[in-house]
Amino acid sequence: MVHDMMPGTEEQLEKELTSAYVGIDPTADSLHIGHLVSVMMLKHFQVAGHKPIVLVGGATGMIGDPSGKSQERNLLDEKTLRHNQEALKKQLSHFLDFDSDAENAAIMVNNYDWMSQFSFLEFIRDIGKHITVNYMMAKDSVKTRLSSESKAGMSFTEFTYQLVQGTDFLELYRKYNCRLQMGGSDQWGNITTGTELIRRIEGGTAYALTCPLIKKADGKKFGKTESGNVWLDPKRTSPYKFYQFWLNTSDEDAAKYIKIFTLLSQEEINQLIAEHSEAPHMRLLQKRLAQEVTIMVHSEEDYQAAIEASQILFGRGTTESLAQLDEDTFLSIFEGVPTFEVERTTLTEGIDPLALFAEKTAIFASKSECRKMIKGGGVSLNKTKINNESRQITAADLLNDKYLLVQRGKKNYFIIKVK
Repeated sequence: MVHDMMPGTEEQLEKELTSAYVGIDPTADSLHIGHLVSVMMLKHFQVAGHKPIVLVGGATGMIGDPSGKSQERNLLDEKTLRHNQEALKKQLSHFLDFDSDAENAAIMVNNYDWMSQFSFLEFIRDIGKHITVNYMMAKDSVKTRLSSESKAGMSFTEFTYQLVQGTDFLELYRKYNCRLQMGGSDQWGNITTGTELIRRIEGGTAYALTCPLIKKADGKKFGKTESGNVWLDPKRTSPYKFYQFWLNTSDEDAAKYIKIFTLLSQEEINQLIAEHSEAPHMRLLQKRLAQEVTIMVHSEEDYQAAIEASQILFGRGTTESLAQLDEDTFLSIFEGVPTFEVERTTLTEGIDPLALFAEKTAIFASKSECRKMIKGGGVSLNKTKINNESRQITAADLLNDKYLLVQRGKKNYFIIKVK
């Protein structure tokens, strides 16, 4: 998990209880799994006896960080900012202890609280005079944006970002004796500006520690799927979809992720990797990774429900387990399955399978084809085989009072939705 650190960091951490912070943008009221790397750094940090500080970037989130980005962010109003901050704290409580009276209990701060008090004149007088433009221009994040290849250029707002972030470090150093800032490797320039401010203004020593930016084995960005971010909020990404994300990682990625996103010991991880390599088809690494992360982010119950939901799709589910699914999970499992709509009145008096599957919908091309497959035991409704072509299908068969799940053969699923 360590990409780079300033000389003396390790010695400082071995010497005494140290406070360290990670900044998180409050641009949404949920974290996504891209945030998890720095959150896990804080978790390891607290487990090792040190004090984690989560800094919500209320002020910096209004500016936009130039590191690796090509556009500025939208500004957030204060009400949205506070709402997002509370939501993030709730999620972070799954990982960090905020509430105990332990000396190293985590704290959450918002840089809007001090940055909003600064006037522009105070800022350039108290902060700006200590850092030269030459120093700021030497940062990779600035160089990249000002290079001849970059058509976007860089606004003055973004150029000053490193000073704003450096001011955060200075403020936390003064208030909480925070000696370390952690973040992704693209943050190195911003973090070291903070250590420089602390050195020049306070005569103090502070440190930087970064983790590698995670990419998938195929070179694509980690944490993104075809449908966007994988969120920690179950309303945005269902626990089932969350579980599936980790379960579907490649062998190479799973071996890397299990070291970063779980608290399993090195011995246990090495043993899992060895067992996995002997029988890759069993997907031991992926299963254990998905289990650990789903329970940590959601709960044991959500993990068990995700396993049951997975079994439904792969043939081992029952009518009972299907009926217990909430609508979001049901739609997640059968995402992309052909869907037909019928009027609710179609089911009011009951309708036989031939009429419903071959006339009202196009699951079968003809009644005779449907009849033949029913006789061969190849048609199921809500995971129960239809043995009789005269069986009446009614509103009582609906899942979530809205859906019927039809299976033709082993692998062909269809959904009938009532309007």
